[in-house]
Amino acid sequence: MDILDMGAVAQSEALAAGSLTAVALMEASLARIEAVNGAVNAVVSLREREALLAEARAADVTPRRGWLHGIPMAIKDLSDAKGLPTTMGSPLFTGTVAQKDSVFVGRLRAAGAIFIGKTNTPEFGLGSHTFNPVHGATCNPYDLSKSAGGSSGGAAAALACGMVSVADGSDMMGSLRNPAGWNNVYGMRPSWGTVPGEPEGDMFLHQLATSGPMARSPRDLAALLDTMTGADPRQPFGISPAATLPQIDGQGPQVRIGWLGDWGGAFPYAEGIAALSEAALGQFADLGHVVSDIAAPFNAEKMWEAWITLRSFAVASGLGAIFENEAKRGHLKEAAQWEIRRGLEMTAMQVQRASVIRSDWYRRAAALFDTVDVLVLPSAQLWPFAVEEVHPVEIAGRSMDTYHRWMQVVVPAGLIGLPVVNVPAGFGENGLPGGLQLIGRHGSDAMLLRVAQHWHEATRWPQKRPPALG
Repeated sequence: MDILDMGAVAQSEALAAGSLTAVALMEASLARIEAVNGAVNAVVSLREREALLAEARAADVTPRRGWLHGIPMAIKDLSDAKGLPTTMGSPLFTGTVAQKDSVFVGRLRAAGAIFIGKTNTPEFGLGSHTFNPVHGATCNPYDLSKSAGGSSGGAAAALACGMVSVADGSDMMGSLRNPAGWNNVYGMRPSWGTVPGEPEGDMFLHQLATSGPMARSPRDLAALLDTMTGADPRQPFGISPAATLPQIDGQGPQVRIGWLGDWGGAFPYAEGIAALSEAALGQFADLGHVVSDIAAPFNAEKMWEAWITLRSFAVASGLGAIFENEAKRGHLKEAAQWEIRRGLEMTAMQVQRASVIRSDWYRRAAALFDTVDVLVLPSAQLWPFAVEEVHPVEIAGRSMDTYHRWMQVVVPAGLIGLPVVNVPAGFGENGLPGGLQLIGRHGSDAMLLRVAQHWHEATRWPQKRPPALG
């Protein structure tokens, strides 16, 4: 087996056994990047070859620091890795070099990862399509004329191409679920509070976004999540598991799966999305899981209004100072300016009402999980679109009234911080991949990983149909 086709855990085991060297793995990774990254544009700010090989040589002769010892990783360009640029896809931050690691990045470094560069992202992570004026667009490796999704599009495409074996992503509005689905890999949005953010600014009000792992198998997701997870004593709300995640194997639990369909007609789907999802659900049933249809459990429009209120409130909090600087405002893309303006114009009571709706939905979802173990929705409502498009303006004849309405299907889990594992669901007649969101109650991360690994052992989509590049 090509060492780049191995999973991260398998690479780690080979490195520990001495059957693989960090130098050989680095050389192979850099060769793959050289061969395909020019077309895909997933890895950006790549470090110099000789510096990376020097780190790999050092890894080969020093005691192992952790399971990631000697494994190349590229960090999403929204997070800080000391010594590497953090542009966030914005010309306002071109040339900005991180002076420290983000909290979870420091944990990856401590486990022995070698950071080779960054993965591409939309400007400030806004929009589920990875393009920006600093690094350009990331193309889908299954069709270079299509989007890789976003905002973790660079990470997902790099994984699909074998440039890295494991990657970090982040997710507010499907930012690692959508690109995982569109690139035939796995992505996990963990229960909110599992992976800490940064101990800066407000740490109480904005409970929407989280970082999480991406990989070509749930086994690797679990290993990376185990490294990223754990409360930071400088921050509230963190979850510190009493033990590491249980061993993930192919003997997953038999669970009750609830298919939410199109949420009672609220979510338009492009032709083929529902069919792909339902075919995958049939496979879940064949594996012994109990699959049933679930009627729309909550008013989708009320949920959407709560979502865009809280999202704009959060975006304005993070980017408001840039917007209010007239010299810098023009460097923000139109979608960012729209979000910030909405957030700045909100009253406190508008935010309160949105949070009450969010609370109502959480209570309803908690009751729903008394009858099912896993809720399922597609990862996206349409197939990867043309890379030149800014965002879709309609789905199945229904107009989209915002730049992100086309991703409404990811809101139910994201709004209330539920854990989600995206699993590859196969390919449409157009040859493009799609995925499913496996959604669990808060804290059920390990159960979702077991179910996903059971699925993986039966399907192995990333290994069965990798992209044909080079």
